[in-house]
Amino acid sequence: FQSRFGKAKWLQPYTEPTLIEMAKTHERVDIFCPGFTGDCLETLEEIAMEAKEAFIHAGGKTFHYIEALNEAPLWMDALQALVQRHLQGWDLNNTLGSESTVELKQREAAALALGAAK
Repeated sequence: FQSRFGKAKWLQPYTEPTLIEMAKTHERVDIFCPGFTGDCLETLEEIAMEAKEAFIHAGGKTFHYIEALNEAPLWMDALQALVQRHLQGWDLNNTLGSESTVELKQREAAALALGAAK
């Protein structure tokens, strides 16, 4: 799913015409937006509301919007682990003024060795 804006051609097939066509042969659809880890108002309006209305109006019976991960505990744990892995070597509790230049250079070298971007 992409919100279409402007005159440029967007990825296809477009969501709404696809759902209208699906309503002819499917009573139920389950939809999720895997490109998002959190629901945003635009997605909720365009998919959970407008797309649902189009599907039901075209003859579909059940439209189920599957929420994004949002603040699910399992996702929060995974995100925390990801952030911690990519921040290895950086002590976010220290201020720059409390470390010597040598310590900062050592931390920077360690982070770069682990794949951090400079």
